[in-house]
Amino acid sequence: MKASETHQAIEAVWRIEAARLIAGLARMVRDVGLAEELAQDALVAALEQWPESGVPRNPGAWLMAVSKRRAVDLLRRQERYERKLAELGRDLDGDDELPDVDEIEDDLLRLVFTACHPVLSTEARVAMTLRVLGGLTTDEIARAFLVPEPTVAQRIVRAKRTLAARRVPFEVPQGEELAGRLSSALEVIYLIFNEGYSATAGDDWMRPALCDDALRLGRVLAGLMPRQAEVHGLVALMEIQASRARARVGPSGEPILLMEQNRARWDRLLIGRGLAALERAEELAGARGPYTLQAAIAACHARALTPEETDWARITALYDELARLARSPVVELNRAVALAMAYGPAAGLELVDQIVDEPSLKGYHLLPSVRGDLLARLGRRAEARAEFERAASLTRNERERRLLLDRAEACS
Repeated sequence: MKASETHQAIEAVWRIEAARLIAGLARMVRDVGLAEELAQDALVAALEQWPESGVPRNPGAWLMAVSKRRAVDLLRRQERYERKLAELGRDLDGDDELPDVDEIEDDLLRLVFTACHPVLSTEARVAMTLRVLGGLTTDEIARAFLVPEPTVAQRIVRAKRTLAARRVPFEVPQGEELAGRLSSALEVIYLIFNEGYSATAGDDWMRPALCDDALRLGRVLAGLMPRQAEVHGLVALMEIQASRARARVGPSGEPILLMEQNRARWDRLLIGRGLAALERAEELAGARGPYTLQAAIAACHARALTPEETDWARITALYDELARLARSPVVELNRAVALAMAYGPAAGLELVDQIVDEPSLKGYHLLPSVRGDLLARLGRRAEARAEFERAASLTRNERERRLLLDRAEACS
């Protein structure tokens, strides 16, 4: 195998094995930061040795074996070696095979709840999750979110220090704490997905790689927590939303809005997976949670073969239910869009005007964008143009800015 092919193989192995490796090591050394350093040392060793020796038959076990040996070497250089070695027991001195499947899944679940711990800022949780669970480098994370690489690196370093300083246990929370911690994990995964689905800044309308990473993390979590309805609800939502990816972007990268998309380009496999996950979520849920409700809304669009077949009355009812459960200005804005489609633009505009002065929406470009659309449909073109221009001034995404300016020009 050529060196370039070996490096590609190592990259692929790392993406697959990194989370399991870090999770297993974190259980042993009780420190996520140290676990990641040990895993990175094993990766460096692979980059040095595999081009000469070839990729081993069981690369995951090879990486784990090297990491364990490095852990022992490190602890031997520390004063606490004897005490730590006694705590770690045969985990460090055992064979070089990977733990059994159940043990790996337990470790992964612990790592999910550690990386997404609410003690960290949202930005730090996202960076940690992509790094230790997604296997992304700091450079890849920085490019995905259009921030300097040193900023991402600093977030990760601070996150590790915070986890260590606050003595965050490497464990799955129990009882009432589980709900809050699970909510944090789902929030992080959905934030990653949304940044890929509608990039907040830059020249690209979408960043599909981030959508793929979020979907992979969601599917892993669903496998680890098969009885949690909202986990399946989030997976359903992401699967259905991701099914539109090819239809959301034109030949030159320009955005194509939902009602103008060629639905023949929607991925029916992803839709099928999403509907199955939604069915699972609804079977498990006593009452539908916010992700399951949003997935049910997405399913209404997925089931409509043409825009005219969309059941807007049902979507409005689902938004009503979502508003009762988790009311927010953004939910109200989306509810206004559904109302306008079901009962006319005047009904939607009335609701939008009730939240137009909401402080949290002051810099939210979709508020004037929605208002401009409703005004245009009511024939109030001058007002609509002003709203589209305001929306264009607020967005940091170049593709979206161009779309909004084109819509403003169309109101002339």
